[in-house]
Amino acid sequence: MLSPLLTSLSIWSPFVSIGSTILQPLYWVVSGILVLFHSVWSPVFGADNGWTWALSIVSLTIVIRVALIPLFVKQIKSSRAMQLLQPKVRELQKKYGHDREKLGAETMKLYKENNANPLASCLPLLIQMPIFLALFRVLDGAARNIPRGHWLNIHPELVSSLNSSTIFGARISDTFTKVGFANGITSVHLLTLGLIVAMTVTLFVTQLQLMRKNMPMEALEGPFAQQQKIMLYVFPLIFAVGGINFPVGVLIYWFTSNLWTMGQQFYVIRRNPAPGTPAYAAWEERHQRHASHRAVESVTDAPRGGVAVAEANANGSSAVGATAAPRVARQQPRKQPRSQRR
Repeated sequence: MLSPLLTSLSIWSPFVSIGSTILQPLYWVVSGILVLFHSVWSPVFGADNGWTWALSIVSLTIVIRVALIPLFVKQIKSSRAMQLLQPKVRELQKKYGHDREKLGAETMKLYKENNANPLASCLPLLIQMPIFLALFRVLDGAARNIPRGHWLNIHPELVSSLNSSTIFGARISDTFTKVGFANGITSVHLLTLGLIVAMTVTLFVTQLQLMRKNMPMEALEGPFAQQQKIMLYVFPLIFAVGGINFPVGVLIYWFTSNLWTMGQQFYVIRRNPAPGTPAYAAWEERHQRHASHRAVESVTDAPRGGVAVAEANANGSSAVGATAAPRVARQQPRKQPRSQRR
């Protein structure tokens, strides 16, 4: 009975050791940033306070997301290019639908000519996953009093501090499934469920605003659009189900990361929308409204003598001459000679 199990474990053991070796540098980075921000927040809340560790995790998330901004910009540009190219992709599908090889070659050629990379939209997520796994392992180790990462190894007292720290009555190292229901619904269940819901909603809203506000109507049809719609519902569902196994600290990290993504994407879509999208129409409307406000302000702030000219410019009128007629010099009487005056 045990021999097949032992055989399977022996097969996977080299991969486990390789994965552990790869994660060691990430353990070093994650533990170092956590310890650094713990020293920053400790004077404010106390070294063993749960909010010190929670804010350290939030600060770690911000550092990671700031470092990923160049990749996020590349992701936005590539996603926009992919969306705008969907009508041309459908034309290629109609033309080469009978030849899969030719269709694939022409599609990749189209993407290359327009600097669109289908994999670029996944880069930030793929890069975050090892960091997410490293943080999960660091917090899981703290829950077992096992230090992972150089900086927690040399400061073992911080491991016990992280293990026992609480926020809203729940330990940062606890998970929804670990606590169980022997004592009924506890603060751990409530906090983890709240964070899971917040994490899922922010992820859903982020994908929804990308599809509904920054995607042309013609790009909402076809296979690519169908894949986007499936991801809109599947990804939040996956994180919602998997979230019950995440420690509170990891849920804080993931919610903060999703919140950052939602705000960052909202800013980019608002300031630099794709042409032909609802976001672009709203952008043009805002610019026209601001232009009219500036014109009204210029009329209000103009000097009294130049009000007519400012109003004419604001209304697009060329009747400046009719409003402010040129001044005609008044003729002075001629000076008569002395003989005539007599």
